[in-house]
Amino acid sequence: MKVYTKIEDFKDVKNPVVTTGMFDGVHVGHQKIIARLKEVAKEQNGETVLLTFYPHPRMVLFLEDNELELLNTQKEKIELLEQFGIDHLIIYPFTKEFSRLTSVEFVRNILVNQIKTKRLVIGYNHHFGRNREGSFEHLKEFGPLYGFEVEEIPAQDIDNIEISSTKTRNALKAGDVKTANSFLGHPYSINGKVVEGLKLGRTIGYPTANIVVDDKYKLIPGDGIYAVKLKYNGNSLNGMLSIGNNPTVDGKGRSIEVHIFEFDENIYNKELTIYFIERLRDEIKFNNLEELKVQLVKDAENSHKILKS
Repeated sequence: MKVYTKIEDFKDVKNPVVTTGMFDGVHVGHQKIIARLKEVAKEQNGETVLLTFYPHPRMVLFLEDNELELLNTQKEKIELLEQFGIDHLIIYPFTKEFSRLTSVEFVRNILVNQIKTKRLVIGYNHHFGRNREGSFEHLKEFGPLYGFEVEEIPAQDIDNIEISSTKTRNALKAGDVKTANSFLGHPYSINGKVVEGLKLGRTIGYPTANIVVDDKYKLIPGDGIYAVKLKYNGNSLNGMLSIGNNPTVDGKGRSIEVHIFEFDENIYNKELTIYFIERLRDEIKFNNLEELKVQLVKDAENSHKILKS
């Protein structure tokens, strides 16, 4: 996959078959669009092109918005789109000036003059242009004028439900990773660096790696205990993870801590990728560390069963 951060570098592409949008999460609905994009490109002897935007529009238009949470970092989204077989990825800078483009200016200036779109495939209820004024109906009018065809993926073609990034985010915030994963078509993941913690876990036989996620917009699932898989240094590992405030030891802030099964290495300052498989339970305040240890034994047993299956 070729990645362009300057649209001027995109040229000499044969029969561009294009889709556009944020594609946060690259969920099952997005995958339906990509699959159709690839089918059309094959039919027309063309190449697939995905036009997306960075930063997220809310980062630009609502600077005071501190609640924006995204399913993917930029790096994660690029990796997923490459995995699903996109030929060309254009990451267009989203600015206030760009947000003022009318729908017809967006079509003429970007889709036609720059990308030279031959066929446009969009998801159900897609909107674009200033104040989201553009719609599928507009595109059907613009197509004959500018020499491209347009196709909309109907909502009923996306597994009979309107899968959306918003629904996926809401499931993750509630800790319902099984539902979120069914929307995504793959386990939700976070990437983070291992930092030093209080080292209380090792005193009860369950040492944990404390994870810090650098991207402040990356969505962290709701508090609780999870069965997880991990990728470290090219190796696949299993574990259980806690998100919360460590109430048993009067924790002062929200933390992410993972206990890796059958693993004993110094991984401070190393990067881990964590895949959420299933939520085990709520975070609980125990009377003492001994009670917590008894529960952790049960959590480990349940995690092994889930991850084995």
